[in-house]
Amino acid sequence: MLSTLKNMVKVKDLRQKIGFTVLLLAVYRFGAHVPVPGIDLDALSALRDQADGGGALAFLRLFSGGALTNFSVFALGIMPYITSSIIMQILTVVIPRLEQWQQQGAVGQRKITQWTRYLTIAIAVLQSTSFTFLFANGGGGLVQDQPNFNILTEFTVPRVLLIVITMTAGTALIMWMGETITQRGIGNGMSLIIFASVISTFPGQGAQIQAESGNVVLAGVIAILVVILVAIVFVEQGQRRIPVQFAKRVVGRRMYGGQNTYIPLKVNQSGVIPVIFASSVLYLPILAAQVLPTTGWGDSVRRWIDANLLVADNIFYIVIFGLLIVGFAYFYTAIQFDPAKQADTLRKQGGFVPGIRPGPQTEKYLGKILSRITLPGALFIAAVALVPNIILSVVVGNDQANSAFGGISLLIAAGVALETMKQIDSQLMMRNYEGFLK
Repeated sequence: MLSTLKNMVKVKDLRQKIGFTVLLLAVYRFGAHVPVPGIDLDALSALRDQADGGGALAFLRLFSGGALTNFSVFALGIMPYITSSIIMQILTVVIPRLEQWQQQGAVGQRKITQWTRYLTIAIAVLQSTSFTFLFANGGGGLVQDQPNFNILTEFTVPRVLLIVITMTAGTALIMWMGETITQRGIGNGMSLIIFASVISTFPGQGAQIQAESGNVVLAGVIAILVVILVAIVFVEQGQRRIPVQFAKRVVGRRMYGGQNTYIPLKVNQSGVIPVIFASSVLYLPILAAQVLPTTGWGDSVRRWIDANLLVADNIFYIVIFGLLIVGFAYFYTAIQFDPAKQADTLRKQGGFVPGIRPGPQTEKYLGKILSRITLPGALFIAAVALVPNIILSVVVGNDQANSAFGGISLLIAAGVALETMKQIDSQLMMRNYEGFLK
């Protein structure tokens, strides 16, 4: 481990990439604590206290790393970009033009990325406006103990426009930082920003468990989390290797092909993306419920959502969130790996799976294997996302589905860390150094 860390420092290019990534993540965390202009700081304290008690606010602030309850420049976090990415990926299947762009390679991907950015800004404007009006009119039920809650010092058109523009600009800056980290840093920028938001809540959550339940319970929770992390790493590294052989062919006086290789199909082909997508979808009705009327049917809907979609051991939360994770796992796996394209590529290159005829037979075989290994992978990440929250609700008494030590946080932290370590390993091995992963 120490020798690998020394090698990371030795390689100048890798050292610069890691330093650049850490610098931008530090800027992001700094911006998460800088409130937008025109905010009542006393009201911010009430907002944070309400979020510490659980409920919709605690769920909404999970992916922002506390930036929402600080009503900061980066209050919206990365969620508008994730939402727009989900929408664009779904529309790619529906709209022929987007499907053509996807098949055009790098040129088409740039067009899709550009439209994803436009959609992100539109969603950011909508969400920032919603939050501004929400917290300027009693919190819409989010701040339940203070009916006269108002986070704005002055509720005027110029002040509202200033806040909306500031928060939208913050989202645009986060999007730029994520893309810049991907291009010039190490790892996936958007995933690392979510990673930084999630792990920033670990110390506070640990201190809260220690204060409420004592050191013994805290040690027990950490031991359970270590076991779960080991299981996550084990499954994330698991893969099904499909053997491939290439036919020999003579070109001039040289012979090409004849070598054996394999197609690696991971058990969890989609990584942590299904959990992030499922959380985003679950985030929408929770957010929408806050703009409903505070009395009558609106209050009944909000109370049902708070009681069923925000409680870790509630059957509705378990079933809905679990089905969303499994569904998105299949959806994202189908986008990432197309058996038809893979079979066609093998046929053009003169490769074949032993015992399977090239073409449609290979496509069916790859699709069958992919569907078989996707199911246990999807069920595993659904179990990891749900079980730790249930354990915490029973052992610690935390009935919320948004604990920093919950399954969502663990999956994101472990998944992003593994992917980043793989990229660092590849950089080291290119220069004949030994990496972290053996």
